[in-house]
Amino acid sequence: MHEVDSEHSKELLFPCPLCSLVCSSPVILQEHVELHLQGHLSDQGERRFECPMCSTVCSDSFSLQEHVELHLNQSSDPDPDLKLALQLQQKEELRRQQEEVQQEEEEFKKLQRQFGLAGEGGYRRQTERSMEKAVAQGLLTPADFHWKRAEMMESLASGVDDGATRSQGILRALYDFYQTEWKDYVHVWLCADTDHYGSSVGDKGWGCGYRNFQILLSSLKMIDTYSSLLQDKVVPCIPRIQSMIEEAWKEGLDPQGASHFNQRLQGTRAWIGATEIYVLLTSLGISSRIIDFHKPTGTADTHPLLFDWVKQYFCQTSRSSRLPNKIIQTGLPPLYLQHQGHSRSVVGFEQKKNGSFCLLLLDPGSSMSDIRKLLSRDTWTTAVRLIRKFPRNLKHRQYQLVSVQGVLSAEDKQIKILSSSTLRAERIP
Repeated sequence: MHEVDSEHSKELLFPCPLCSLVCSSPVILQEHVELHLQGHLSDQGERRFECPMCSTVCSDSFSLQEHVELHLNQSSDPDPDLKLALQLQQKEELRRQQEEVQQEEEEFKKLQRQFGLAGEGGYRRQTERSMEKAVAQGLLTPADFHWKRAEMMESLASGVDDGATRSQGILRALYDFYQTEWKDYVHVWLCADTDHYGSSVGDKGWGCGYRNFQILLSSLKMIDTYSSLLQDKVVPCIPRIQSMIEEAWKEGLDPQGASHFNQRLQGTRAWIGATEIYVLLTSLGISSRIIDFHKPTGTADTHPLLFDWVKQYFCQTSRSSRLPNKIIQTGLPPLYLQHQGHSRSVVGFEQKKNGSFCLLLLDPGSSMSDIRKLLSRDTWTTAVRLIRKFPRNLKHRQYQLVSVQGVLSAEDKQIKILSSSTLRAERIP
């Protein structure tokens, strides 16, 4: 018997691609592989054609053979077109995932910018940038820039608003106007004396909530019920209001709201709303309510129940049996009115001869020149038209009112702090 060299013996060996068996001829290998492909019986006695290389079950032996050949082709020498298609599919999937992540990041940044939480600096930085721009445009001299900046820094250090956007005597002027000029009404109710605080270059676009709090606080300081409580209080600047809210959070008020702002307002352009006004008032020892008109209750998306509620608020001081005067100057503070993206102060209510109602709103976004038109007899009529709002003018989906209700005892304040862990507005309807 002669010997076969090693190279020649390798050519005569035929390994099974599905198991470790090595066959001596292609015929034997074919028969062996067919045994693999014949399938086996299931527990119910049915023949199963299960792939020996994966868990796939085929319908017949021919399908199983084609399936196994795909395994063998991919493991030995994949089809270049198939390989390219898989690579393109993987790249497309990766690109799609990257786009989704980028879109989520952009949406998050958009929300941060919208609510003033994008880390762009707060009141001080916005004021400085505005003045720097004015210098670059030749609208402000460098000397005036440094003088105005020093004034701002002094105001921020003291925590007191500089009064640059303050207008006084508005309610007195409204009372005189209704006494002499406007005859198309049955009754008019006005809140207690109140100053108007308008937006400045430092809070333009985000400061309305803070300015409305200044409007409300200016009125409370002139009402006997609250003046003794606030006698040592000044009308604070916006950065000081931000720190007051942070201090209230540390007392335990509205932990959910504090978490929303990450416990920080100072140095940001964060918008505040009805809950932050409630928090501020409670921390000062003043009782208040949040009333939520969470959906329209009238035709054409109007809110007649909001107007009814405001009327009842102002009428509470004139519920005697005799008919009230046509013009009633109440001792009530203004109402804080919030809707999506903006807030204003309700300073009066008008009932017209045709039965319609009208709110009188002071808007921090109004320019000082427009507001001060209320102080001149020559521009009364035009100015009053700007602050009168009928139901057709208030068509946002949701409105919230903050109403001051009196002074809190120390015990009542603690109850308010504890209950604010789940702060909820009173919903109407």
